[in-house]
Amino acid sequence: MQETQLMNEGLALMGLGMGFVFVFLTVLVITTTLMSRLVGRYFPEPSPSPAPSMAGRALPAQDDDVMAAISVAVHRHRQRHRR
Repeated sequence: MQETQLMNEGLALMGLGMGFVFVFLTVLVITTTLMSRLVGRYFPEPSPSPAPSMAGRALPAQDDDVMAAISVAVHRHRQRHRR
């Protein structure tokens, strides 16, 4: 075989391969898009339920003993790490 004939066959094979990949990817994109539309149409995502409002709820009363314990813990922590 001559070099030009070998080069022509190589280019033809490259074009065939690239064409096949292009067609395959195009079909893949079209199929994926159609499937996405079908799923979105027939199986829509449920709408999120609204969050309960905080207006009707009373805040829990703060326990004085817990607040005192937290204050003491923070005070001791700051004393230890001042050095």
